[in-house]
Amino acid sequence: MSDKFTLGLVQMKCGTKPAENLERAIAKIHESAKLGAQIVLLPELFLTPYFCKTHDINLFDLAETIPGPSSNRISAAAKEAGVVVIASLFERRLPGLCFNTAVVFDADGSLLGLYRKMHIPHDPLFFEKYYFRPGDLGFRVFQTRFAKIGPLVCWDQWFPEGARIAALKGAEVLVYPTAIGWHPREKDELGKSQHDAWETIQRSHAIANGVYVAAINRVGFEPSTEGGLEFWGASFVSDPFGILLKRGSYSEEELIVVECDRRRMEDVRRNWPFLRDRRIDAYGDITRAAID
Repeated sequence: MSDKFTLGLVQMKCGTKPAENLERAIAKIHESAKLGAQIVLLPELFLTPYFCKTHDINLFDLAETIPGPSSNRISAAAKEAGVVVIASLFERRLPGLCFNTAVVFDADGSLLGLYRKMHIPHDPLFFEKYYFRPGDLGFRVFQTRFAKIGPLVCWDQWFPEGARIAALKGAEVLVYPTAIGWHPREKDELGKSQHDAWETIQRSHAIANGVYVAAINRVGFEPSTEGGLEFWGASFVSDPFGILLKRGSYSEEELIVVECDRRRMEDVRRNWPFLRDRRIDAYGDITRAAID
């Protein structure tokens, strides 16, 4: 395996027609491959507008089984382009039982497995607990043709535990498909601090674990009866010491292609040996809800 691998982040708008979103994403997979990407990353729930802005029982019709029509189409695209693809889908496991799921396809189109989002938010315009059961597969890492990947999803990015477990399982890059944006009424006052916190927490996972981190967000304004959300894009890749390698636009669709070097990982971990110095004998309380 080469010392290097190349990520391609697809920052895109997500329209109201799933079939069109799928075809646009597939075109971006092929375009990313032509630009040198080996691992192509799609945003969270990219087939539709972010539907969790409201409670609507009819939106469960959007869920698909895996394998299913969309995942099969993405599998074929991965094989045709010769790239690994991480795709985020609304998974229908059983009637009434759905997950927010990242699907991992290797460069030959084979399905390596699923990661089901573990942390499920429930905030204004982010009503995900209505639609998704918390993940039941744990934190997973997949050895692909080009790199060992730890997929996580959006709200997971705020929690250090998942990042650490994926790193301990050998992940070289943590991948966060994301759908996050501003409430328009809050943007002027809180927008900068919200974005800064989002980026900082993920770069901190890179530092604490000595791994690359990639966050892939959508862009565009998506309306709702409560004012809608302005998705802030700014997809980025951080190196294993939290240095920002590349960041996307806040408002435009684009492909973000970044080369990652395993030797950088090795250098950071040798000089900042956080994994060596962990006190695993003293962390039992971490599994408690609160400590008196």
